[in-house]
Amino acid sequence: MGIEVLEASAERMVGRMPVAGNTQPYGLLHGGASCVLAETLGSFGATLHAGPGRIAMGIEISATHHRSATSGHITAIATLVHGGRTLATYDIEINDDGGRRVCTARLTCMLRDAE
Repeated sequence: MGIEVLEASAERMVGRMPVAGNTQPYGLLHGGASCVLAETLGSFGATLHAGPGRIAMGIEISATHHRSATSGHITAIATLVHGGRTLATYDIEINDDGGRRVCTARLTCMLRDAE
């Protein structure tokens, strides 16, 4: 997938991913690839929020695909909107190199003690 994490904290995760190699047969960014980027950043942030000895598991993701991308990179910003003991929810904005919104996603993770 080529995901690169640029900023990491429980409150805000930033990462990017190349469009090349993550396209559907028509050469457009695959919607599933946008979801992978969103879930990767949100889950990583949720794990940081959960703290040592705890894990995060994605339990729900939704995504609205606003426009296509055919080249360059997409950049995602995942922002914590709820951080509790058992759930963490992130809003994720994904933009193309021109700053145009490609996708808006929301991820909820369940937080548990590691076994």
